[in-house]
Amino acid sequence: MPSTFLDDARDPLIIAEGWMKDGKDVAIATVVETWGSAPRPVGSHLVIDAGGTFHGSVSGGCVEGAVISEALDVIGSGKPKMLEFGVADETAWQVGLSCGGRIRVYVERLG
Repeated sequence: MPSTFLDDARDPLIIAEGWMKDGKDVAIATVVETWGSAPRPVGSHLVIDAGGTFHGSVSGGCVEGAVISEALDVIGSGKPKMLEFGVADETAWQVGLSCGGRIRVYVERLG
């Protein structure tokens, strides 16, 4: 039976920990709620450093650009944000979430 856990080289949480040990400012985006046909399940993570380097996924590529942009703001301000993307939202079409579902993503600075 295959493992549902990622190895250390691919786990976004372990990668974020390494970045922080290297002195980088880091944010994490977590899928906290989904409706309909969502591309990634609740609990999926995307980690972002202050330079825009990222690892992981919250939407299979559909909204990562928008989430990364918001994460950079969160790193700068230290204030977490709740983001929502869905097919009924004009922003969803602009960033590419046209699968018919909706996702809610919580973005917070680590450390």
